Amino acid sequence: MEIQLYVPAYFRPSADAALIGNIAKAINGEYSAIACYEQLARMAPNEEERNQIVEIRKDEIRHFQTFSQIYTLLTGRHPAPQIVERCPSEYKAGIHFAFRDEQETVDFYLDIADQANDPTIKQHFKRASADEQNHAVWFLYFITKAR
Repeated sequence: MEIQLYVPAYFRPSADAALIGNIAKAINGEYSAIACYEQLARMAPNEEERNQIVEIRKDEIRHFQTFSQIYTLLTGRHPAPQIVERCPSEYKAGIHFAFRDEQETVDFYLDIADQANDPTIKQHFKRASADEQNHAVWFLYFITKAR
């Protein structure tokens, strides 16, 4: 998917530093989630949970790619993603970690959407926020099943 933003060349150098910083933070969060969910899918106790975590991971990959494109369009540089939080090595702790992270990310992405002036950026972060809320519901379901 190609993202089209109206970003004139003369505007790029002065793009909002706070917005760019938050987008970079979102990229790192998605990058970390992609790695974590691969690990959680391997540890899942059954096929249903494994398949759903794989689907959630696909959403995170899509968010990562979208946010990376936005970052590149705004800065003229490709992001250098880093894993910012390590995934717990035990499944139950991992799904608790994922639930909390997804819930926090919902508000963070809505804040980015509010911060952005470009309607395309707003739209992508609002959509990602809704996806993250859906992911949180799935992880909460897995937590309640594990009790």
